[in-house]
Amino acid sequence: MYVGRDLSELENIQPSDWTDKELAFFHHGMQQMTAYLNVQGNSKHRAIIEEIENRGGLHHKASWTSGTEVHYD
Repeated sequence: MYVGRDLSELENIQPSDWTDKELAFFHHGMQQMTAYLNVQGNSKHRAIIEEIENRGGLHHKASWTSGTEVHYD
């Protein structure tokens, strides 16, 4: 389960200041609802995608306890 700031808290914060988990969680949710998003929702989703691309994707260094994918739950 995602534990973190909700979208209303992140509304006035640039995606560049979001954590990887926040980006992953909201990208996944918006990706599932793409056909139903209005112009503002599509714009926010595009900003999230651009930030993920700017960061080179959502990967982190693998360890003994976790892989390279960012998991938000």
